[in-house]
Amino acid sequence: MQIEEKKIDEEIQGQATMLESKNPSGKKLYLESYGCQMNFSDSEVVASILIDQGYSTTKDVEEADVILMNTCSIRENAEQRVRNKLSQHNKRKKQNPSLVIGILGCMAERLKKDLLEQEKLVDLVAGPDAYRDLPNLISEVETGQKAVNVLLSREETYADIAPVRLDKGGVTGFISIMRGCDNMCSFCVVPFTRGRERSRDPQSIVAEAQDMFNKGYKEVTLLGQNVDSYKWNVTKKGEIIDPNQPTVSFAELMEKVALVDPALRVRFSTSHPKDMTDDVLHVMAKYENICKYIHLPVQSGNSEVLKRMNRGYTREWYLERIAAIKRIVPEAFISTDIITGFCGETEEQHQDTLSIMREVGYEFSYMFFYSERPKTLAERKFEDDIPLEVKKRRLSEVQEVQAELALEANSKTVGKTYEVLIEGISKRSDDFVYGRNSQNLTVIFPKGDHKPGDYVNVTIQEYTSATVKGIEAN
Repeated sequence: MQIEEKKIDEEIQGQATMLESKNPSGKKLYLESYGCQMNFSDSEVVASILIDQGYSTTKDVEEADVILMNTCSIRENAEQRVRNKLSQHNKRKKQNPSLVIGILGCMAERLKKDLLEQEKLVDLVAGPDAYRDLPNLISEVETGQKAVNVLLSREETYADIAPVRLDKGGVTGFISIMRGCDNMCSFCVVPFTRGRERSRDPQSIVAEAQDMFNKGYKEVTLLGQNVDSYKWNVTKKGEIIDPNQPTVSFAELMEKVALVDPALRVRFSTSHPKDMTDDVLHVMAKYENICKYIHLPVQSGNSEVLKRMNRGYTREWYLERIAAIKRIVPEAFISTDIITGFCGETEEQHQDTLSIMREVGYEFSYMFFYSERPKTLAERKFEDDIPLEVKKRRLSEVQEVQAELALEANSKTVGKTYEVLIEGISKRSDDFVYGRNSQNLTVIFPKGDHKPGDYVNVTIQEYTSATVKGIEAN
């Protein structure tokens, strides 16, 4: 799984809450999203489909007629959290037997029988490619039946569905540019839960970005399991599908979105080291509104471990891509994903991960110890032979190194002035706001007369390993 991993442990409850339905008196939908940014984006598609069927949305679970949970399967603890929440919802169902409880997304795809038949926690199950069928599935449940559709598709991209933005008045938003994944990383369930990779047509992506900008959004993130492999009108073998249509690469797509308006920031997530080309970097450098931030998951700093992970690159290849980033986009911040304790990892191989962290100097990392997932290549081929206490110790060492790197990186921002897009009010004080600069660094500063959505030049004065603080530049 690639998409930026603040994905894994975050949950947003009652996300489909902010938009007025066409039928306020209709049945009420409560949406919960767990896991990756793609899930949050998918929830906006689900909301659009059901609002068109007369539903309204609510942030109050107690008044919901339908509860849908969009789930993540990438780690065991994510699945357990969802099960715990489903148990709470089932207590509500005992008081309100007509309540429909459904599960969507990756966990739905992987555990359909368990959730429906054995644990009996849900009424319906819909996989990532079955959201158009949700009105029919809900109707089937209302007749007293269980309902399931987890068929995967080679064509579905939901390109014709205008997502309902669940954060009315929002500043930043996501645009899904592709679905599925063809990278068979040995530790990952995504190819089995989201199906084969397919790209969405560029015209619909640009139109969605334009619509978001027209509605006041100041930043969009282009989402895909592996955005660098985005290809429109060309096969994996390089053959043109329709000679009457242009081919579009990810670099070309990003340029098209950047040209929507110079005031619209563009981010992307996530890149795969084996597919990131210099073309993407040159487009980043060309356009000021393309954010200078790259999430480039390394997973391990050892080539043998990377081979067992089936990542498709070596340590040396990865470092060459890092060198290209620093040469072409020298102001870019770089973050990564790291897994400790993968099958067969030795202490020396673990040290290689620590050393690559220091060599790259990541500004941020998403760090996890290995959690074996059913049906993956690693489960079938390798023994999960690293004791849990060793995995956790290695993770702690990785976290310590990252804290040092982040502190050092943030210290270098002191005295510099950055353009910051305000995203919200600080949780600690209504007198302060927070936002991010182009490099994805969170900046906190006095609110003054500013509001979310404003661009403000901020001079950095203080720092920690997680955030920096500043004041508005004169």
